[in-house]
Amino acid sequence: MQAGEETESRMSEVKRRPNTPMWREIDALRHQTVGQLRVKYLKVFRQESRSNNQKFLVRRIAWRMQANAEGGLSERARQRAVLVAEDADLRIRAPQSFLKALAQGNRDPGLPAVGTFMNREFQGRSVSVEVLERGFRYQDQVCRSLSAMARQVSGVQWNGFAFFSLPVNVGRRHGW
Repeated sequence: MQAGEETESRMSEVKRRPNTPMWREIDALRHQTVGQLRVKYLKVFRQESRSNNQKFLVRRIAWRMQANAEGGLSERARQRAVLVAEDADLRIRAPQSFLKALAQGNRDPGLPAVGTFMNREFQGRSVSVEVLERGFRYQDQVCRSLSAMARQVSGVQWNGFAFFSLPVNVGRRHGW
C-alpha cells in the first residue's frame, strides 16, 4: 500500500466512526470559551493565536486536529499545490485606481475642487472656508481635515461634511 492510499484508508476509517475521541473533542470545542480555545490553540499549533474570534479558533483547531490524526496532505497533493502556486499570476503592480489616488495625495473624492470656497451661516456670522491642496483655510488658520476646520469654526466637534452640508456618504467612499 502506497503512502497516499494509506492516508486515504485512515481518513475513510475515521470518517466511518464519527464517535471517535477526536470527533467528540472537536464537537466539544464549540462549547468552549475563547480563553479555553486560545489555550487549546497554543497546544495544537505551538504558538499563540492572534485572534479572539471563537468561530475562527474552533475551525482552525479542528482542522489541525484532523490533520494530525489523519496525516495531512498526501505528497501528490503537496506537489500539486506547489505547481498551482508557481503558475498563479501574482500582482506585481498596484491597481491603477490605487496609484491614481496615491498620486492625488489620497484626496477624498467627495471634497470640492481645490480653490473652491465653501460658505455657510453659523451663529449669525458668515463663514467662508477655502479648499486647499492639503487642507482648508478659514481667515488665517489652516486645518488638515474638514472636521478639524468645522471644530475650529464652531468650537465643538462636528463631522466636517455635515457642517458644510456636503454629501456625507460620498466623503466616506474611496475609489480604491
